[in-house]
Amino acid sequence: MKLLHTKLPEFIKKMQTAAAEKGSVPKDIEIIGLENLRSAKMQSLRTGRIEHAVGEVAALENVEKLELIMIPRVPETMQTVIVKGIGKDGKCEKAVLEIVNVLHPTEEAYLLDCAPENIDDRRPAIGNH
Repeated sequence: MKLLHTKLPEFIKKMQTAAAEKGSVPKDIEIIGLENLRSAKMQSLRTGRIEHAVGEVAALENVEKLELIMIPRVPETMQTVIVKGIGKDGKCEKAVLEIVNVLHPTEEAYLLDCAPENIDDRRPAIGNH
């Protein structure tokens, strides 16, 4: 499994390195959308493709900084909510399970300032990834 997945800290480091080392001037990258994750694993193949894309954009002379924004592919996701009551001894005294749909903004919300001819959509069709 280790070779098939990239751990979250390693993913972030790879993106920072690609932004800093590609091009004539090191660039900063702001990663948005992973702030609430404590741990995660990403597909290694997709990590490599994203790392390549970061390097490609960082190499452009007219680019001063980068943003990497991660949003859900499907804009409506169903989340399980776990409400836990913890006692003095650190043990769970009660837990309630609920669900909630979260409606996420789509990529259009993040691309309003980008001309259509400057967008290179490399995503496969849904279900073909």
